[in-house]
Amino acid sequence: MKTIRLLLFISLAIGLNSCVEPGPRYDTILRGGVIYDGSGGDPFTADLAIEGDRIVAVGGLDRATAEQEINVAGLAVAPGFINMMSWANESLIEDGRSQSNIRQGVTLEVMGEGFSMGPLSRAMKAELERQQGDIRYAIEWNSLDEYLQFLETRGISPNVASFIGAANPREYVIGQEDRPATPEELAAMQILVRQAMEQGALGVASSLIYPPGSFASTDELVALSEAAAEFDGMYASHMRDEGANMLAAVEELIDIARRADIRAEIYHIKSSGQQNWHLFDQAVEMVELARAEGLQITADVYTYPAGATGLNAAIPPWVQEGGFDASLERMSDPATRERIAQEMLQHSADWENLYLGAGTPENILLVGFKSEALKPLTGKTLAEVARMRGTDPRDTAMDLIIEDGSRVGTVYFTQSEDVVRKAVSLPWVSFNSDEASLAPEGVFLESNPHPRAYGSFARVLAKYVRDEQVITLQEAIRKLAALPAENLRLHQRGRLQAGFFADVVVFDPATVQDHATFIEPHQYATGVQHVFVNGTAVLRDGAHTGATPGRVVRGPGWRGRKPD
Repeated sequence: MKTIRLLLFISLAIGLNSCVEPGPRYDTILRGGVIYDGSGGDPFTADLAIEGDRIVAVGGLDRATAEQEINVAGLAVAPGFINMMSWANESLIEDGRSQSNIRQGVTLEVMGEGFSMGPLSRAMKAELERQQGDIRYAIEWNSLDEYLQFLETRGISPNVASFIGAANPREYVIGQEDRPATPEELAAMQILVRQAMEQGALGVASSLIYPPGSFASTDELVALSEAAAEFDGMYASHMRDEGANMLAAVEELIDIARRADIRAEIYHIKSSGQQNWHLFDQAVEMVELARAEGLQITADVYTYPAGATGLNAAIPPWVQEGGFDASLERMSDPATRERIAQEMLQHSADWENLYLGAGTPENILLVGFKSEALKPLTGKTLAEVARMRGTDPRDTAMDLIIEDGSRVGTVYFTQSEDVVRKAVSLPWVSFNSDEASLAPEGVFLESNPHPRAYGSFARVLAKYVRDEQVITLQEAIRKLAALPAENLRLHQRGRLQAGFFADVVVFDPATVQDHATFIEPHQYATGVQHVFVNGTAVLRDGAHTGATPGRVVRGPGWRGRKPD
C-alpha cells in the first residue's frame, strides 16, 4: 500500500511539474549584484538580464536562464560610464580596444573639444597629417560622420560620439587668420554646423585658448550655437580663461547660452593658478544663479590638480596666427622672440598665461615629443631642461617647440586639490579624462600621458567616494552615467533600465583603484571586473576580451533618428 501511495505521489508531482512553464532564456544574466541604476537612488540587490544589445529585465529573474550566467554577488552593477570629454580620436585608430578606459568602466567616448575630426577641408587634412606624431594614419574621411563611421567599421570596443569643434567651420571657411567673419562667411560656417548636427553631432564645442578657435568673437559663437540649437544640440566650451579672467569667461559662456537659447557645458571646470583659486566659488555662484534663472548650465571635471596641453599654450596666441609653421618663424626671429619672452612674464586680459599660471618652470612637466632626439627629455620639467641647456626657461620652451616641430605635450601643475573636491561634489558636474585611451604597450609608450588617461574614473570611485567620502557611490554613478546622458540628450543610455542599451559595468567598490602617476602614468586601474558594450562583453574577469562592439552614438538632431 505504501508503495502504491509513493507511486501516486511521484506521478502527481511529475504531472504538476509538467504544468509549470519554463522560464525565459536570455543571452546573459548577471546574478545577485548590487544594482546602482543611475537614478541616484538607493542601490538594491537583483539580477539583470541582457538580450541582444539591450537590457531586458532588472529583477524577477528567478526562473530565467541564460547562455551565460555570471555570479556578481557583492559587486556593484552600474550603467557604463560616459567620458564627457575624450581625446581618444587618434588613439582609437591605433588601437580600438580602448584599454585604459574600458578597464575603468567607460563605455562611451565623447570627443570634439574645440577641434573635431570633421568637417575637414583639403588644407585642414594636410595640416592634420603634418601634426601627426607617434600615431600615423591616412585621413580617409572629410565629414565628422565619415570619421565616426570609419572608427565603427575599423572596430572599437567603446561607443563614440562627437561635437563639431567650433574651430572647424572657422578654419574651413576663413583659415588661420585672426579676424572677424564676414556675414557671408558666418552663414557658411552655420551651414557646416547644421550639416554636422544632421549627421548626429551632439552640438558645437569651442576651445577658446587655442588658435584659431581663440580668434572667434562671442557673436560668432552665438551664431554657431544658434545653428546647433535648431537641432536641440549643446554648446560646450573650454572657456576663454580659467585663470585671472575666469569670471569674465564664465559670464561669456552664460551669455552665449542665454542669447542662443541653448544648453551649455563648461569643460573641465577649474580655477587655474594659485592666485586665482579663490575665484572658483564665485564662478559656481554665477552658474547656480543662471541655473535658477532657467538656463541649463552644467560642467565636467577631471579628478587631478594638474592639467595637460601643449607647451605652446605658454606662448601668446598671436604668435600662432597663420598656423603652426608661422609660429615657428616668429619664434625664430630674434626681435619677435624677445617680445614673446617678455609677454610670457606679463599678466594679460587677452589670454590665459599658463607659464605664469604654473608659478614656476618646476611645475611644467614635459611628457610628449615627436623627435627621437628629444624623447629622452620625457618626464623632465622645463626647469630641469633649462638648467641642462643653460638657457632661460622661456627660451628653452620656444627652442623645444621649434626643435620638435610640435606643440610638445606638457603637464601644468596649476590647480588646487580643494577646488577639485568642490567640483566633484557639485550635483551638475559630470566627469571626463581629457585624454586619449591608451595601453601600456607599443607606440603608446613613446610618450607619457597625463595619468588621467588611466585613472580619472577609477579615481572618482576610489578617492572621492570610498576614501574621502566627498559623494556617495550612488551619486557618483549618477554623475558618471545618467547625468551626462541626459545633458547630451542621448537615446536610451545612461541607466540600468529595461529597453535601454546594455552598456553595463561591474566593479568592486572595496578594491577599485587608480594606479597611474605623473612619473609612471602607464598603469591600468584595477577593481573593474566586467564591462558590456551594447550587450557584448569587452571585459571579463578583469581581462579584455578583444571584442569591438562599439557604435556611433548620435545626437538628437540626427536625420536618421527614429521616433522614441
